[in-house]
Amino acid sequence: MSEPNEPTGSNGTAGQADRAAESAQSTGGAGRHVRVVLVDDHRMFRTGVQAEIGQTEQTGVEVVGEAADVDQAVTVITATRPEVVLLDVHLPGGGGVEVLRRCAPLMGDTERPVRFLALSVSDAAEDVIGVIRGGARGYVTKTITGTDLVDSVFRVQEGDAVFSPRLAGFVLDAFASTDAPPLDEDLDRLTQREREVLRLIARGYAYKEIAKQLFISVKTVESHVSAVLRKLQLSNRHELTRWATARRLV
Repeated sequence: MSEPNEPTGSNGTAGQADRAAESAQSTGGAGRHVRVVLVDDHRMFRTGVQAEIGQTEQTGVEVVGEAADVDQAVTVITATRPEVVLLDVHLPGGGGVEVLRRCAPLMGDTERPVRFLALSVSDAAEDVIGVIRGGARGYVTKTITGTDLVDSVFRVQEGDAVFSPRLAGFVLDAFASTDAPPLDEDLDRLTQREREVLRLIARGYAYKEIAKQLFISVKTVESHVSAVLRKLQLSNRHELTRWATARRLV
């Protein structure tokens, strides 16, 4: 699946209408219907996705619930039983992998399966492989257009596996190996969000840049860095960068 640059309309409302119409044409939204739950800890992002794909008459996508953390997600998914869940990888309460673990019986329902499509800012191999092993049917990044996202939702509803092009290679490489990758006990101590901050620090990003990219405050970034240093028993960001580079996390 391609990830073209997001199209722009002459104004916000007209642009959304144009994109919705394109979505309907590309997916046959007028003749199909899918019930979706949005799981993401950023309210503004959920609002944007709802506005972009949730015009049911045009796209065929009906957003039946939203959640901002793991507990909310499990509650809403269990109550609404959607066909597809758009799932962020990094969530308070254990991350997307924990949602998948707790919703495993719903995924395994042969009559009304709930299928998951990861939608994340992260393009890290361990995040992709983790949620796919957890049972997600695909993984796309947040650079995806509304048209392509609608198409991806319908494909997942139909049982297809959907990936952004570069990410598919991670999955193929991981499952082509006959041996499971060794567990890293140090890395396992970190939460999904801490791993995200770790990678960005190791790549040389400043705290303000990390805060902007992850939609969190600089103070929250500082707290995550402190937690990472404490858990890994490191003293500063230079040691952290060497640690991440040695494990090929950068």
